[in-house]
Amino acid sequence: MAPEAADHRPGGPGETSPLLLQQEQEQQQRRPISISSSVATSTTSTSSASRRRHNAVRAVSFSIAVVAALCGNSISVFSLYAPVIQRRLHYNQFQVNGLAIAASISLYTPVPLMGYVCDRFGPRPLCLVASIFFGLGYGGAAVVYRYVDRVHRGFYGNNGDGGKGGDGLEGTYYMMLAAFVCIGIATCGMYLSSVAVTAKNFGKGKHRGLALSIPITCFGLSGMWISQFGSWVLCEKNEEDGSKGDVDVYRFFGFLAFLLVVVGILSVFLLRIVNEEEMIEEAVEELTSSGILDGSALLSRHNSAYDSIPVYNGRVDEEAPRVQANGTAAGGGANDGDADNKDPTDEDDARWKKNFLLNAETRRFLYDHTMWWLTIAFFLIIGPGEAFINNMGTIIGTLYNPSAVKTDGPPPTRPATHVSIVAFTSTAARIIGGTLSDILAPNPATDHPQISGAASPRRAANYKASRVSFLLFFSAAMSIGFLTQASGFVQEHGERFWIISSLIGFGYGGVFSITPIIITVIWGVENFATNWGIVAMFPAVGSIVWGLIYSAVYESGAKEGERESRPGQGETKDEDLFCYGTHCYASAFWAMTISIWLGSVLVTWAWKGRNGWAQRRVVV
Repeated sequence: MAPEAADHRPGGPGETSPLLLQQEQEQQQRRPISISSSVATSTTSTSSASRRRHNAVRAVSFSIAVVAALCGNSISVFSLYAPVIQRRLHYNQFQVNGLAIAASISLYTPVPLMGYVCDRFGPRPLCLVASIFFGLGYGGAAVVYRYVDRVHRGFYGNNGDGGKGGDGLEGTYYMMLAAFVCIGIATCGMYLSSVAVTAKNFGKGKHRGLALSIPITCFGLSGMWISQFGSWVLCEKNEEDGSKGDVDVYRFFGFLAFLLVVVGILSVFLLRIVNEEEMIEEAVEELTSSGILDGSALLSRHNSAYDSIPVYNGRVDEEAPRVQANGTAAGGGANDGDADNKDPTDEDDARWKKNFLLNAETRRFLYDHTMWWLTIAFFLIIGPGEAFINNMGTIIGTLYNPSAVKTDGPPPTRPATHVSIVAFTSTAARIIGGTLSDILAPNPATDHPQISGAASPRRAANYKASRVSFLLFFSAAMSIGFLTQASGFVQEHGERFWIISSLIGFGYGGVFSITPIIITVIWGVENFATNWGIVAMFPAVGSIVWGLIYSAVYESGAKEGERESRPGQGETKDEDLFCYGTHCYASAFWAMTISIWLGSVLVTWAWKGRNGWAQRRVVV
């Protein structure tokens, strides 16, 4: 019995020491805390690494978007080589304008479709299309130009009499048209992908205007550096004195083909949208709680996947993780959503939710009557600007008597100079518009589509000017430029033409910067590419209408045979192509001025009119 008693004494083999028991209890109490602390530390570290990775991707995407925008607006320098094409290829004004119109139609018409693709599948398809079509467009245009130019110069044994319709030139104009259609489509893809990615990566918060204006600004700036590079580096040499002549169109097109194909390929791999799933989730939650989205559809979709338990061989797997409504596994950690471990059901659910939201926002956008007033106004204001930019080279040609130019030397102004002026003033307006709209205009309480009367300004006390006021200001500046040109103020005074190009460039760039900002503020950024694409499609019609009007006025003036036009020269087939004097443009510019004024009235009505933004208390 003594050994048994010894075994049961405190600290013996049969009984745990109170001190050891206390230590074990303390260790057990500390163990969950240690595990929780380890998990929290791991989660925090992973979250920090993920945040750094997202910031790096966002920075790289922004840089590529800026580079793409700086190179993508090559079509804006059409006026640089349009006079050369008209002279070398023996085109009339309607044919030259036809190339500009073809590019404009193909630039704006696909915007809704490309916006739809960009919102739902990302920017990669657009960048790929841009790269391919830039290569086809500029490469094809270079080949056609070189062939037709050589035919007219007698390189193929025709003594230089390759007139219209002869020597196999019947179809070359349509080949050139097809090339410019490709250029327009490619420009649309590169522009929309860079702007949409920037809008979605940086479109939340009070600095959305500045963020969005940067690629738009660079898009306008591209015309300036491309025109200067072409006119100074890729130019022809005069045989008499070796001075710089017109741009070498063949080399210029080849350079643009190579540059833009490379930029497009880089954009395919480096242009990314960051945290799009989080943005969609926030928008769905906010719009569902406000009643804009049908919550029952989301609920039925989620209920079908909620708490679904895998069954194997007729038995329920109790240990399998259950799928919750948010698409994550019940009890899963913060890192369960890695791309390599995603459940296909989760991806399908996220894709369905995204499409559900974007389709609902598209319907809401199209049923908003103020959107249509804004769209028509944009058509009336931007259309004349497009026509002016596309025809600036021939407009400058109407300022001087051609015989005086040949006798006294070149006129005191060149198209390349004013292409750069338009690009510079347009760039300045885009920066000013985006920055001042952030500083002076009110910001809504939401980063998603505004609900009428529900979103109060975040910065009501500092509210000084509406974004619509900026739009009206830029429209007024643009109309003054057209009005001044219509008055004949610069006729025979080409040194004054910088006033016209500056005012129109400033107004054009400002309107093109403020309008997409207004769209993001009122209708959110989730569906921005689609919404902006619908609005931006209509200037194509304006460009066609005003381009044809200007061409008709120009051709009519050229056929009048007035004494002030080409005095002292006999009529030849090629001389008929050119016009000189105010009658070549004045009536068209008066009509363009009125169009801009009418567009300003429609914007004001969308803002202050019946059931407009002000009446609905929509912050803009």
